[in-house]
Amino acid sequence: MGRAFEYRKATKLKRWGHMARTFTKLGKQISIAVKAGGPEPENNPTLRAIIATCKKENMPKDNIDRAIKNAMGKDTSEYKDVTYEGYGPHGIAVFVETLTDNTTRTVADVRSVFNKFNGNLGNQGSLSFLFDHKSVFTFKTKEGVDMDELILDLIDHEVEDEYDVDEEEGETTIYGSPTAFGEIQKYLEENGFEITSAEFTRIPNDLKDVTPEQRETIDKMVEKLEEFDDVQNVYTNMKPE
Repeated sequence: MGRAFEYRKATKLKRWGHMARTFTKLGKQISIAVKAGGPEPENNPTLRAIIATCKKENMPKDNIDRAIKNAMGKDTSEYKDVTYEGYGPHGIAVFVETLTDNTTRTVADVRSVFNKFNGNLGNQGSLSFLFDHKSVFTFKTKEGVDMDELILDLIDHEVEDEYDVDEEEGETTIYGSPTAFGEIQKYLEENGFEITSAEFTRIPNDLKDVTPEQRETIDKMVEKLEEFDDVQNVYTNMKPE
């Protein structure tokens, strides 16, 4: 899991590098959660998880409250989760997650970036074998808690038996099945763990080395994709620096 932790840490620094775009994307996630489960975080576990991530990314409370309030007047029923997969320059796999109300617009935007960087957009699902889909929870490390025993309890909730500890931040990160997201969240909350981030992620299982020049080109492609409001996350199998 050490490699997974370093990959997530490196890519997250880039992914959340532009605060305004980050807040826009989190706001869209809030809208979907509010429509699905209501505006009260205590009664809406999905919303609670998103708010934890908002706080982790330093999204002001006023912005969070405004997004919840605005969601009550929006029609988000047309939003769809759509993924796009293909190869970018230098044979690097690129996986794009979007949340869109207009797939024609979104596929055109994504395709234009692949074309600009001489990439090749493939069929949906064509590269999913290169990425492990996981739910990821980060929570404040509690004194006196035996992590091995905690993980044994969580294995019943499809949590993996390895975890990462960030001593500098005083946090622990665990990985589990994406289908068990709600179960894991419920267990952590009921046992008094302060969740600081809860998300889904895709971790490449075959990292590829690149030269500094190749990295620069691929980074530019990722940045262009992330400029679109519909794009939520971009993953590659490029080895972190």
